[in-house]
Amino acid sequence: MKRVVVALLLLLSACGPPHVTVGSKKFTESVVLGEVMTQLLRSADLRAEHQRELGGTRILWDSLVGGQIDAYAEYTGTLRAELFPGNTRPLPELLAERGIVMSAPLGFSDSYALGMREGVAAKLGIRKVSDLLSQPQLVLGLSHEFLDRADGWRGMRDRYELSNATQGLDHDVAYRALDTDAVSVIDLYSTDAEIARRGLRVLVDDRSYFPAYEAVVLMRQSLNPEAVAALARLAGTIHAADMIAMNAAVTIDHRTDRAVAADFLGRRFSIAPRGRDPTLLERVARRTGEHLYLVIVSLLAAIVVALPLGVVCAKRRRIGQVVLGAVGILQTVPSLALIVLMIPLLGIGRLPALAAMFLYSLLPIVRNTATGLLDIAPSLRESAAALGLPPWARLRLVELPIAARSILGGIKTSAVLNVGTATLGALIGAGGYGQPILAGIRLDDRSQILEGAIPAALLALFVQWLFELVERFVVASDRG
Repeated sequence: MKRVVVALLLLLSACGPPHVTVGSKKFTESVVLGEVMTQLLRSADLRAEHQRELGGTRILWDSLVGGQIDAYAEYTGTLRAELFPGNTRPLPELLAERGIVMSAPLGFSDSYALGMREGVAAKLGIRKVSDLLSQPQLVLGLSHEFLDRADGWRGMRDRYELSNATQGLDHDVAYRALDTDAVSVIDLYSTDAEIARRGLRVLVDDRSYFPAYEAVVLMRQSLNPEAVAALARLAGTIHAADMIAMNAAVTIDHRTDRAVAADFLGRRFSIAPRGRDPTLLERVARRTGEHLYLVIVSLLAAIVVALPLGVVCAKRRRIGQVVLGAVGILQTVPSLALIVLMIPLLGIGRLPALAAMFLYSLLPIVRNTATGLLDIAPSLRESAAALGLPPWARLRLVELPIAARSILGGIKTSAVLNVGTATLGALIGAGGYGQPILAGIRLDDRSQILEGAIPAALLALFVQWLFELVERFVVASDRG
């Protein structure tokens, strides 16, 4: 009977509407386009989810080719310069070789540019990029991706023979740095709403460095025809003014990307919005569940592996030095780097985040387990041996209970660290409290930052209190 039920569930799942995963990069326009695509798919009765703010071009591209996502919005200039540098063959041919198809242009171009505050540019007489040659003292605040892209700073510096110092910044943070004169020039997207809002001067690319950046949708060839047909409807429907207005509604008016996307689809395709924006309580509850999942699963996995390793370190000193050295090296790797390093192996989502958090949790538990066992008084060991207990029984009945306080301290340290590390999982689509924090940083919205930061801090305090409660129980048991 059980097999019949499972078979029926699988059959029902297979007969349901296909599931499509849409990705977006870590900037407002990409997030808005991702939400437009997701809602358009849902209007065609397809199950679609939006994996938002996954990072830069390479992460989205690798995720698309690897099958972790099915579609995302990209730009032809990025394809030419970043993904297929130096290759002059038609883009559809290059994409087809990797199992990807490209839609017709969406209707607008979003080019890179350099910009300055109007007052500063007017005072220095700067109107075009080559004018920066006479102002080598100006500091350029450039987004991290622009600094590393093939069509970014390195090529521009060589084309214009610039010698200005640069500072790597998050794209949205760069605007605030410009306001405080911490930097004088930043890289822009031509459809940024902030350009008009802040009255910035866009410098003329007088040496024609940047290629055309027509917005398109990239899709996997295996994507079902219904989804392809739905996304194809976007071709030629989003004009530059539309995109600038949508960016402004999110970044300046602080409307949700979901609501802005729904308004656009209603105007352009007469598609009625489905559902509603979740309340603050609903959002926090959802993020709490995602965060707890990451923390608990990674911590349990670390305990299962680290406890035996800690015993080995205490019983086999030479092997123990190697084990402690290995987990110690893992601890020195920055948590963000460790999470990103998991992407080529495990893709995006929860799995790479769990793997990175698991590795990051090992050292405190291994070290405290070994320390707790090594600190046991020799007289207690001799007493256990005199009772005739075999080694496994001595470990299980005597040594581990005595070392429990030290072991528990290591587990507590790992748990608290995991609460903080889990916030970085949002960078690769793992959810949790990091999602509103990232969105808040992108939109300069402190309320969104606090929506993630306050629950994360409270959860860390709760975890610490919970383990201290357990420690008191362990101490009371020891005294008993």
